[in-house]
Amino acid sequence: MQHKVLIVIGDATETVDTLYPFLRVQEEGFQAVVAGPERRRYNMVMHEHTAGWDITREWEGYKIDADIAFRDINPAEYAGIFFSGGRAPEYIREDPDLIRVTQYFFEKNKPIASVCHGVEIPARAGCVNGRRMSCVPKCRFDLEVCGGIYEDEPFCVDGNLVSAMYWNHHHLYMKAWIGLLDAERQAMQQHDAA
Repeated sequence: MQHKVLIVIGDATETVDTLYPFLRVQEEGFQAVVAGPERRRYNMVMHEHTAGWDITREWEGYKIDADIAFRDINPAEYAGIFFSGGRAPEYIREDPDLIRVTQYFFEKNKPIASVCHGVEIPARAGCVNGRRMSCVPKCRFDLEVCGGIYEDEPFCVDGNLVSAMYWNHHHLYMKAWIGLLDAERQAMQQHDAA
C-alpha cells in the first residue's frame, strides 16, 4: 500500500514551492495528492525579489491539477501535509474544510511542512500558538499575531512541524520532513498489521 501525502495549493501557488515537495515525496515512495478548493486545474506562479522592485515580482508558472477538493479530504488517510507558498494561502486559508484538515494534522501530531507564505494557513487555523516557525519575513506578523514564534532562519524544525523561508531552502528542510514522513509510514504500517 502506498501511503499518501497532501500537497495544499490554490491559484497562484508558487511553482518551485509546489513541485519540489510534490516530486520529492514520490521519490520516497509516497503518493502525492494535490488538494485545492475544487478538483480542477490551477495556475502556479514564480515569485522572486528582483533588482529595482520593493515587492515580490510574479510570473506565470506551470499548471497543476488538484486530485481532490478540500471538502472531500478524510485526513486520517494521509501520512502528512505540505502547505505551499505563493499567494494561494492568502485566500484558501478561509476555506472551512482546509481549516478542519489542518487542525487534524496538528491535533494528531502528524508530519507537517510549510514554506514561505504557507504559514498563513496553520496561523488562520489557530494551530501555531507557541510553535516555532520560519517563513517569509513579510508573513512574520501573521505568525506572531496568532501566537507563533518567528525564527529568522532558513528553516526550522519544531517537533512534527518543519518550516522554511523560501523556495531555495527546500534542500535544507526537506530531509527533516521526509524523515518524519518515513516514521509516520512505519507507524501506519504497524497499526495496519496489528
